[in-house]
Amino acid sequence: MRKNYLLTPGPTPLPPYVCEAMSRPIIHHRTPQFQAILKETTDGLRYVFQTKNDVFILASSGTGAMEAAVVNLLSPGDTVIIVEAGKFGERWTEICRANNVNCDVIKVEWGHAVEPKEIERRLGANPKIKAVFTTLCETSTGAKSDIEAIGKIIKDTPAVLVVDAISGLGAVDLKTDAWFCDVVVSGSQKGLMLPPGLGFISVSSKAFGLVENAKCPRYYLDLKKAKKALDKTDTPFTPAITLIIALNEVLKMLKEDGLENVFSRHKKLGVAVRTAMKALGLELFAGSNSSDAVTAANVPAGLDGEKLVKTMRDTYGITIAGGQDEMKGKLIRIAHMGFIEEFDIILGISCLEKVLTQMGYKFELGSGVKAAEEVFLRV
Repeated sequence: MRKNYLLTPGPTPLPPYVCEAMSRPIIHHRTPQFQAILKETTDGLRYVFQTKNDVFILASSGTGAMEAAVVNLLSPGDTVIIVEAGKFGERWTEICRANNVNCDVIKVEWGHAVEPKEIERRLGANPKIKAVFTTLCETSTGAKSDIEAIGKIIKDTPAVLVVDAISGLGAVDLKTDAWFCDVVVSGSQKGLMLPPGLGFISVSSKAFGLVENAKCPRYYLDLKKAKKALDKTDTPFTPAITLIIALNEVLKMLKEDGLENVFSRHKKLGVAVRTAMKALGLELFAGSNSSDAVTAANVPAGLDGEKLVKTMRDTYGITIAGGQDEMKGKLIRIAHMGFIEEFDIILGISCLEKVLTQMGYKFELGSGVKAAEEVFLRV
């Protein structure tokens, strides 16, 4: 028998109260009992999204919410700007092109963030741009974007700002309304500490103007149907009842803790992991632009990153993530979002040290754990 620990950027560990909520007998969704839960849940989502806009719940992964954003805002032949700074920025392009939308792609070196001025330049060059697609925290690289600066640039243009906050919501600050984010999408299995299966999308009044005229085909993901239902505290199709009940418990806990405290806790965990990586002589892939949701570090030269991740998981029960696409075998990614605490991090760093030592990497054993402990002692 062996304990298993999850330090991946989705899914993340489940709190006991989530497991308890999901074990309750199911109720019917077209009842006053479920309506009361749905209302409380949507109010809670507005709190976490920091918005007064409608937030719609989809029975899907976060990618379903991404597709909902594209097909509800746009028509075939429209032109958009897409920031590609990693695997999930590229997903915006793939979804747009699947719907015959023209993509003006800003390619950013992995591990870096887009320069907001480049978005401003491209908007100025083409006033017909309908939307700008960005990513709050790029899961594949551990890098964050300056959404606040981008929002200020876009707010007075006809374009809408669309933000993928799938691995950021509930872990790092995102002021949807104050930062002029017209559409924000997220998912359940990361900072919100749930199993995969729920997608979320908030939509501003400016963005809903596009929804009314968009011509991309949609049925299940039609936000006009979702809006009509939500106005009656209902859903257009069968919702993921059990997950929504569990989500309601998570949102109540986040509200009780307070968002500032939640963000502060994630920041402390992120600083500890980054400090530990540096103490081990590992280079941070995103450098000073690293996110407080997930940290990516370069695998030491000459070591097999895939073997490192596999050994930690299969031999010691500690699951972290490796690199994706061009960074496969070259990166390790350790998440510190959701239901993860100080000693989860200490355990993960300790296991990483053990496997690095077994693979022949030279460093002072215990230096990473010591560095992380020192952060926790002073913060």
